[in-house]
Amino acid sequence: MATINAADPASAREWLARLVAFDTTSRNSNLALIEAVEVWLEALGVRSTRIPAAQGGKANLLFSIGPEVEGGVVLSGHTDVVPVDGQDWRSDPWTLTERDGRLHGRGTADMKGFLAAGLSRVPAMLAAGLKRPIHFALSHDEEVGLLGAPSLIEALLANVPRPGLVIVGEPTGMRIVERHKGIMGLRTTVLGHEAHSSQTQLGVSANMVAARLMAKIVEIADRLAAAPATAKANGFEPAHTTVTIGTVHGGTAPNILARECSFIWDIRSASPTEAHAVYDEVEILARQLDAGIRARFPDCGIATEILSDVPPLTGAGNAPAIELVSRLTEAPEREVASYVAEAGLFERAGLPTVICGPGWIAQAHQPDEYIALDQLAAGEAFMDRLVEASCR
Repeated sequence: MATINAADPASAREWLARLVAFDTTSRNSNLALIEAVEVWLEALGVRSTRIPAAQGGKANLLFSIGPEVEGGVVLSGHTDVVPVDGQDWRSDPWTLTERDGRLHGRGTADMKGFLAAGLSRVPAMLAAGLKRPIHFALSHDEEVGLLGAPSLIEALLANVPRPGLVIVGEPTGMRIVERHKGIMGLRTTVLGHEAHSSQTQLGVSANMVAARLMAKIVEIADRLAAAPATAKANGFEPAHTTVTIGTVHGGTAPNILARECSFIWDIRSASPTEAHAVYDEVEILARQLDAGIRARFPDCGIATEILSDVPPLTGAGNAPAIELVSRLTEAPEREVASYVAEAGLFERAGLPTVICGPGWIAQAHQPDEYIALDQLAAGEAFMDRLVEASCR
């Protein structure tokens, strides 16, 4: 991608084309995008802080426009996108393409449209004489467990005067989302003992043991779905805690008792207490099965790794964020989301947080993902009103 020219007052559309051109699929590095923004900011005279990922190859980026005072607004967005593998795209996913009033490309809705709207207004923010700062918080690896946000939030609280609120720009059609579910992401691995499949007395099939654990997970999921809809008033769809198994890998051949079976599963709930109760129920069975395996083969057994444990956005204490965004969008309606976002992590850190951004979640992760032109324009208008509000 061409170098970003600091003297070029690029529109949100131009910024979106630049951002989409970086293939920041979560399995890849996002450093090329981060470096391009850093170089552009440096030319504008804006200092930025890179927060490298612990495993290397990726980074968060934090920078501020305006005075170093408390009470600023954080614009939070993730830089990574989901894969395009196996999807039938009509155009290059990494080239912004307009068709029928829509801008297509991976990440246009989720959530480079929000980042583009914000970055396009940085020159205006610099010229406006802000009385309260606007902070940009760009994260990595949101799509694979919200892995980057914790260190980004830690750096934010350590390096800037305490912000007044956070706006997470997930695609909501510029509507206010005040609550979302949390998620526990888990990987359970069963190590068995290989033997010929005709000689089951000589080994333990990891697949057979894993199937018993997965049956327990299905049982719990069905029980939760069948429970009385006492939580319907919470607005979530579905209202209940959900438990799903995403991937399963096990075995090497039909006639060998499987040595290893691993499956990834998740628990999505508005209640961390209920989520941990589900985990504990599965873990009780896992310990029972583990003891039986180890009694025969001490080097085998069962282990569950918690890949992510992201709290829900509860809405508690978030009135300042809701009040400001309501004024800026002129949309008093409040909604909830069953998906998980970084907003819950900001709220847990004590920062009033709300979700609001251009585009629609229905277009996210889809082939021919797009943001409508009028939605991108709404994102730009929102940023203009934010600049005005930050000058008062």
